Amino acid sequence: MTGPRKILVLQTAFVGDVVLALPLVQVLRKLYPSSPVDFLAAPRASGLLENHPDVRKVHVFDKRGVDSGLLGIMSMARRIKHEKYDVVFVPHRSFRSALLARLSGISRRIGFDKSAGRYLFTSLITYDTSVHEIERDLKLITALGVAWCGRELPSLYPDEEDRAQVRRFLVEHEVSDSDRLIAIAPGSVWNTKRWPKDRFVQLIQLFIHDDYEVVLVGGEADAGLCADIVRSVRMKEVYDAAGKMSLLQSAELVRRSKLLVTNDTAPMHMAVAVRTPVVAIFGPTVPSFGFNPYGDHDRVVETKGLSCRPCSIHGSAKCPIGTFECMLDIEARDVYSQAQGAIQEPAVNARRMT
Repeated sequence: MTGPRKILVLQTAFVGDVVLALPLVQVLRKLYPSSPVDFLAAPRASGLLENHPDVRKVHVFDKRGVDSGLLGIMSMARRIKHEKYDVVFVPHRSFRSALLARLSGISRRIGFDKSAGRYLFTSLITYDTSVHEIERDLKLITALGVAWCGRELPSLYPDEEDRAQVRRFLVEHEVSDSDRLIAIAPGSVWNTKRWPKDRFVQLIQLFIHDDYEVVLVGGEADAGLCADIVRSVRMKEVYDAAGKMSLLQSAELVRRSKLLVTNDTAPMHMAVAVRTPVVAIFGPTVPSFGFNPYGDHDRVVETKGLSCRPCSIHGSAKCPIGTFECMLDIEARDVYSQAQGAIQEPAVNARRMT
């Protein structure tokens, strides 16, 4: 199939958003196998793209640092212009992303009609709120006169060094059977997206009581929370990896786990990308936003029937009405029951951990 000579995907939002944009990259490579696809991402998320066979080159745009402000955008645009891309896909709906695409001189600029900079695009695609974000991103391809009807999961590719680091961690903590290892991601950028710490403690105790071992995953910002949880659990079968691994190493650790229990945050999408089943806890946000876990055996735990929910698309620093019912009404045994259901599914139980 003939098509663009050289493609750029521009997504500078959160880590989870970059994972969700990977199916767009993967499908573009299937449709146009002779056309290289490059990716522009923020520094934190760029590490996820290492080793991905469908990403030729990663441009790092430090929008909060050296590339901040108009001068930073113009400097990045000059670097992009030098690459001579035919088309740029912009899943991110910020004005800054649209402006960067326009200043880069790329003739075909494809974005959503809900973008703050939509008038800077040459093709607008309807932002369909009725489908998952992965499917929304894939609809951007229709601007080229083609469509993708299949289901496409994101994929991540930890390398041998990443796998070796995880093996060292498991050996150090004497984890002998990864088929009994449960990963838990208790953090989030948004406070109201965090299920309470004491509930995570109770959940971990339930897992350990049933002879599972638990590893806590997250970034440096989650290290304090995870350390507090370990101290509160006070059992040797819980291990803390938060802030101690790169994103791809964390993904490899999750891959080797039986299940991930997580808030509505990036590890949820990373688990999907390494095919580990997910039990996701949703509070102020709702799955109908299109950012729920996308795997075949994933589950969501939420408090339904609250008139105040959802209160925002991302969550907030504190509950707007002061009750936090959306999270406080979810008990540890509710989550544990869903976790057991996911673990006992035949397809999940047949996964071979290496």
